[in-house]
This record gives sequence, structure tokens and C-alpha cells, in this order.
Amino acid sequence: MKKCKITVMRVASYEDLMARYENPLSNACDMVEGQVFIANGWQKPAGFCDSAWESLSPFVMTLAYGGEDIYSGWMKNKKSAMISCNDGFRPVSFLVEALDEDAEEI
Repeated sequence: MKKCKITVMRVASYEDLMARYENPLSNACDMVEGQVFIANGWQKPAGFCDSAWESLSPFVMTLAYGGEDIYSGWMKNKKSAMISCNDGFRPVSFLVEALDEDAEEI
């Protein structure tokens, strides 16, 4: 099993939708473009948004266990995936890449 690098590529915020539909949140995810997380195998990195992890974890697990070409030729790097979280108000796009480094045993 390998470690995976997760890079925050794009952060969007739809203020008009939030104002119209969302109840005020005291604890929204605060991801920043360029932020990098390292997943030890398919374990959620410390400080990573729980909701975003629900969207990414199946792809991280696939790549950590040696899966490739998740999108059948869409990605230039077969050991990567571009995934967005499921937050419709402030979606974040992540680049997930399998590293050559073995995950540490738990």
C-alpha cells in the first residue's frame, strides 16, 4: 500500500447560494489552494475535512492499493485522479496522486 498526495487545486464559493439556501455555519471547511495533505494509505490525513474525505476516500483507497487509470485515459498520470468534494456551496477540487513511498503500518 502506498501513500497518496492530495493537493487542493481550486476552491470555489457561491455566496449567492449560501445566502439564499444555507443556514449559517460555524465550522465550514477552510481549504486553501495549494494546500497539500499526505494520506497514509487510505487513512484520512489530520486536519482534512470529513465531508471532503467522504468524496475522496474511495479514489484514495484505489490509488493507495495500486489501482491505475481510474478514468480510462482521462488523466495524463494514470496514478492520479481529479476529484471534487460534495459541498455545493463551496466546492473544492483535489488532485490525488499515488506516491512511490510505502504507507506506514498502522
